[in-house]
Amino acid sequence: MPADTPIADFDRHAEIKQALSDVEHEPGAKKPDPILVADNVVRRFGGLTAVDVDHVEVQRGAITALIGPNGAGKTTFFNLLTGFDRPDTGSWHFNDKSVSGVPAYKVARRGMVRTFQLTKVLSRLTVIENMRLGATEQRGEQLVSCMIPGLWRTQEKANTERADALLERFKLDAKREDFAGSLSGGQRKLLEMARALMVDPELVMLDEPMAGVNPALKQSLLGHVKSLRGDGKTVLFVEHDMDMVRDISDWVVVMAQGRIIAEGPPTAIMGDQRVIDAYLGAHHDAPMTQEEEERQLAEVAEAIEAELGEPGTTSEETSS
Repeated sequence: MPADTPIADFDRHAEIKQALSDVEHEPGAKKPDPILVADNVVRRFGGLTAVDVDHVEVQRGAITALIGPNGAGKTTFFNLLTGFDRPDTGSWHFNDKSVSGVPAYKVARRGMVRTFQLTKVLSRLTVIENMRLGATEQRGEQLVSCMIPGLWRTQEKANTERADALLERFKLDAKREDFAGSLSGGQRKLLEMARALMVDPELVMLDEPMAGVNPALKQSLLGHVKSLRGDGKTVLFVEHDMDMVRDISDWVVVMAQGRIIAEGPPTAIMGDQRVIDAYLGAHHDAPMTQEEEERQLAEVAEAIEAELGEPGTTSEETSS
């Protein structure tokens, strides 16, 4: 089971920081040991291009934040990588093996799991039953072997012991027999994260883990995310809480209008003009030059002429 002390995470954080120290602060930067690599991933919805990622790499063992304004395509990109949606074009590899077009359940079996912005707990099952469902390759789910208890009881016992250990780690052991639907929003986030660890994944992808969580549970969630790094796992998360991003991230990837526009450590990203422009609007406070002002006036005049007709014509001539 994972080390509970923050020392393990502190050592891993220092190690990852050193490994990423020479990486360029540019979109698509090459990483020394990427666990996930995506190329030319495009997803369109009608005339809207939601995702258009040329190249991105996720460093093994690091906590990487994926940030960007609302509508940037972050969750859609998550859905594509984890098999919950299919791209128009593109490919991606996990541990040097292609997972392009692989169904979501097979992606999870390979060690790449995710949580959702809106939690997906099964509210009418108990907490421990939700946890057991997270285990894979269960013999009791097969038609023939389920009729012979001796073939699956030992495995189910092992799964239950692992589930109980995770519930204790996430401070949910007191809720073991409660219905999942009775948990608070923050407790559901903890349950979903704990259930994801039932498959002992290498890469954990968290979609807005702080959304809807009360302040009392935020620090607990932060601690659990850091502990994943201490365990040697890789974390990729979407988040709007910039305090969380600064606190726990080793690396930050920024999306805007479906594209990767910047990468780097948190301190560099927060002052990057490209990121500021993406959130506030490019050159939002820059004065216009005389040429820009004349061009905009000309465009307005052309638009008015197109709407009302050619200059010098009357409204009656236009309507006829």
